[in-house]
Amino acid sequence: MACWYEGPLAAFDTETTGVDVETDRIVSAAVAVQDAPGTRPRVCRWLVNPGVPVPAEATAVHGLTEEHLQRNGRWPSPVMEEIARELGEQAALGRPLVVMNAPFDLTLLDRELRRHRASSLDRWFASQPLCVLDPRVLDKHLDRYRKGRRTLTDLCAHYGVVLEGAHDAAADALAALEVVRAVGRRYATRLERLTPVELHTLQTGWHAAQARGLQAWFARSGSDEVVDPAWPLRPELPAAA
Repeated sequence: MACWYEGPLAAFDTETTGVDVETDRIVSAAVAVQDAPGTRPRVCRWLVNPGVPVPAEATAVHGLTEEHLQRNGRWPSPVMEEIARELGEQAALGRPLVVMNAPFDLTLLDRELRRHRASSLDRWFASQPLCVLDPRVLDKHLDRYRKGRRTLTDLCAHYGVVLEGAHDAAADALAALEVVRAVGRRYATRLERLTPVELHTLQTGWHAAQARGLQAWFARSGSDEVVDPAWPLRPELPAAA
């Protein structure tokens, strides 16, 4: 029987107006599904008119201008429900969901659902829990002493994954999926006996430990930045935007 990293995987990614999960908005998203390594992936894409200004700094990252989104994007409300339904269907089919830096993308989607649908992401996983594989968390735990950044671009370079069109939601989702397969193969002796569900549970603790380490580093550096240990979804703040 093939190991999980040689089997079916789905992946999710977003592009946004910024990096604050409580106030920023999704402008594009993609879900990619691959049944086995080397097979042609199926990709769903969404383009969103967020209804708020798109900062030039965000456009410089993903290339999506406010004018383009107003002209070609859809209103957020139906899009957010479609994305959540797609993720729920992948969970129901038993496909692990690859999300690079999951607390960002999943929390942002949850806030958009609350904002536009009076709903939440948890609602879509009532019957089948979400099972997430986060390449950033996996890599930091399995190769914790390696120096350097661990962005998706960095991980692709480290694991020999081709990333064409970085900061396009579909391209990033597919690259993250391939990185997870590469991580699985490289650390097969440590991962092959674990199920994706077991890995999901383990990553919760691994991410919390990583957050504590980063928080301690910020404290030593004199920074007051706060690192949230929650994974893969941050709890709702009382005054979320």
